[in-house]
Amino acid sequence: MNKGKAKHLIVVSYDAFSEDNWEKASRLPNLSRLIKNGASSTKLKSVYPTLTYVVHTTMVTGVYPDKHGIYHNNPFQPFVDEEDQAWFWFRKDIRVPAVYDALKKQKMKSAGILWPVTGKAAIRYNMPEIKAIGQENQALKILKNGNPFFCMGLELKYGKIRKGIEQPYLDDFTVMCGRDTILRKKPELLMIHFIDLDDAKHHHGTDSPEIDKVLIRMDERIGKLMEAVAEAGISEETVFMVLGDHGQKNVRYKVRLNQLLKEDGLIYEDNGSMHWRAYLQSTGGSAYLHVKENDEEAKQRALRILQKAAGEETLGIEKIYTGEELKRFHAFPVSGCMLEAKSGYSFDDRITGPLVTDLKKENKTYATHGYSPEKPEYGCCFVVSGKGIKKGYQLGEIHMVDIAPTMAAILGVEIGPCDGRVREEMFIG
Repeated sequence: MNKGKAKHLIVVSYDAFSEDNWEKASRLPNLSRLIKNGASSTKLKSVYPTLTYVVHTTMVTGVYPDKHGIYHNNPFQPFVDEEDQAWFWFRKDIRVPAVYDALKKQKMKSAGILWPVTGKAAIRYNMPEIKAIGQENQALKILKNGNPFFCMGLELKYGKIRKGIEQPYLDDFTVMCGRDTILRKKPELLMIHFIDLDDAKHHHGTDSPEIDKVLIRMDERIGKLMEAVAEAGISEETVFMVLGDHGQKNVRYKVRLNQLLKEDGLIYEDNGSMHWRAYLQSTGGSAYLHVKENDEEAKQRALRILQKAAGEETLGIEKIYTGEELKRFHAFPVSGCMLEAKSGYSFDDRITGPLVTDLKKENKTYATHGYSPEKPEYGCCFVVSGKGIKKGYQLGEIHMVDIAPTMAAILGVEIGPCDGRVREEMFIG
């Protein structure tokens, strides 16, 4: 067993923290301290599609979506409204080992606070990110899929801070849970997920004054975790890792391409219920084409429709990826076809409403993600700081698949095989 670099690692997932936020965020007191005392990059390259659950699974497994199997936030649920859909909440859906499994083998303590895809995971202290749908009870669902005593204790202490999933209250609750976990449990690995920035970008756009307020709140939250580490007396043995999972792009036009498949009869109504032979599952900035098994005719028809649509400027299709080109991204091969949206456009699954909505005409601001990680100015931010890490070190381009092996190396556990590599260059000696 390799000796690790540090006894404790705190991984802060700063959802949607991307290179366009770096200039302001890096000047704030707490993050700037971590940057000065550590290694950093604004060119952390994400995976395709750039969706939270897809990326967080890569973060902890070190492999691309074609291997780990989480290809979207949501399993495929045609004709179900987004707010009523189930998500990939459960560890069982991940096809490969995760870094917290490696800790369990070594009898080391891991903790997760609202980390995606960790329902019923082998995490010692676990409050998974999970949502009640339909008639389900939120509190019961968390208790059932996390560590019940751990969750109950935090809920009793800090539950009153939260107002459902409204921000900034949700992240204020999350940071209190994180502080408490550091002080009372001192886990070797704490993974914590903050959503305030992602939420603000979706609702207000990527360049609204609201974003600056969130960056300040986020810096204060990072500071609270740093204080807890100092209070717990473990500063000398701790590494902080703060990273974004994807950027966002402002959207003016929403496009509902399933309506073209419906016009062609590939999506149709029969006996009062909806059916499909080909259906686009949107990620926002891209979309998967799903085709019924062994229905080659439907696939060819759908591809012809989409190729024709790609020639129409107003429908926002930048590229249709198939075959080898799609393999290059290591995206999950749903049917071997993905559409990439142009900047300024996003895709929407719905089969009702206009084919194209101009949000500017409706006075709405909106931004989203899900685009290719190769889109310009779309890199994520990454900071790692603390014991054994070089100070003021610039990392240059790194990859999301490098995160898990690097986390494992910091803690001295074995994870593998990974598609990424340990970023040895940031370590002292």
